[in-house]
Amino acid sequence: MALDLPFIWAAIIAFAVLAYVVLDGFDLGVGILFPFFDKKHDRDVMMNSVAPVWDGNETWLVLGGGGLLAVFPLAYATILPALYAPLIAMLLALIFRGVAFEYRWRTKRAERLWDGAFAGGSIVASFCQGVALGALVQGIPVANRAYAGGWWDWLTPFSIATGFAVLVGYALLGATWLVMRTTGDLADRARRFAFATAILTVVAMASVSLWTPFLKPEYLDRWFRYPTAIFSVIVPLLVIGCLFVLLNGLKTKHDSRPFIAALGLFVLAYIGIGISFYPYIVPTSVTIWEAAGPDESLAFLLVGAAVLVPLILAYTAYAYWVFRGKIDPEEGYH
Repeated sequence: MALDLPFIWAAIIAFAVLAYVVLDGFDLGVGILFPFFDKKHDRDVMMNSVAPVWDGNETWLVLGGGGLLAVFPLAYATILPALYAPLIAMLLALIFRGVAFEYRWRTKRAERLWDGAFAGGSIVASFCQGVALGALVQGIPVANRAYAGGWWDWLTPFSIATGFAVLVGYALLGATWLVMRTTGDLADRARRFAFATAILTVVAMASVSLWTPFLKPEYLDRWFRYPTAIFSVIVPLLVIGCLFVLLNGLKTKHDSRPFIAALGLFVLAYIGIGISFYPYIVPTSVTIWEAAGPDESLAFLLVGAAVLVPLILAYTAYAYWVFRGKIDPEEGYH
């Protein structure tokens, strides 16, 4: 039986994007929370909690973007012109944020400047990712295998709402990460932020979820037609379950349970997006199979992915294992 190579590659790229969101999300979240912690010592500990892993987390972004270009060139050529502005802003923000990781440790006079670059880069990158997601969900017009919309089509009330939803969600991941990795007053303050952002995240998820089916007839049909309508019941129940575990973990001062539950919320949101999208890769214009390159190219690239993806998973897991546990406030990665 012949392999459905476009479907396999869509699954690989979807996994890479999810890995990026859940892994880079928490270190972006730490940057989002940076302005709420004024003490230099607290900021040092916050940065040290993500310093060993933040750049490795972004490997998944490169894999997802590079895979889209190589495997689904039509989707790449359609999505990028539609989202140039938010994607360029996101990349510039990630650059400023990455530079700030190194420079703030090398200067005393301009430390506040680089603290601002780290926080600002994290906030802008997170918001732009949410805006790009919202613009993709609301649909990209395609005519003659090319983007047929305007320069500002990505900027709508829905995309702004998804931008804030991702911003709040990443702040939740950052807060629960700090609960898991830090001690003392810093962990206590992070726990309070986690309570607030958990509620805001679920409210944002509910708002976007109720809005989405009415953007396109295909979404409405997908969410309220059997058998996919089953997920319209299951996913909200699982979201409520994750929220209960998260809040209970914070209340009982459990270290890791809130972070795991927060990751669960993101996975469930991602599954919901996947249910809405499938089988489109450019909603609701281009399917996975229409956008895919030749099977020969997909098969050749799959051999490389079969080697590369396990290696990335292995060194990522090893890095997290080596740097596991609480951060020593008197020591640092730098």
